[in-house]
Amino acid sequence: MGIFQDWICGVPDMVCEIVSPGRYEKDTEVKRAIYEKYKVPEYWVVIPELQMVEILTIENDRYRKYSIAELEGVVTSKVIEGLIIDVKDIFG
Repeated sequence: MGIFQDWICGVPDMVCEIVSPGRYEKDTEVKRAIYEKYKVPEYWVVIPELQMVEILTIENDRYRKYSIAELEGVVTSKVIEGLIIDVKDIFG
């Protein structure tokens, strides 16, 4: 049985947050604290205005930067084996 039923039961392996203009604080700080509290293993922050993707992973109950790319470069998932994304494929 997965985490999806009539509701979400459990913690997902990763969460991807696409930051809306003017909502940086809520989309990153507030939600980050919630995901960190429940120890979501990987948290992606996508900021279209900056053409940036940042991946955070849980280490000692706190999020730490794992992979980041802005304008160019690739990001790599720690929890999804083989997932490597070129930011130009997202924003290009």
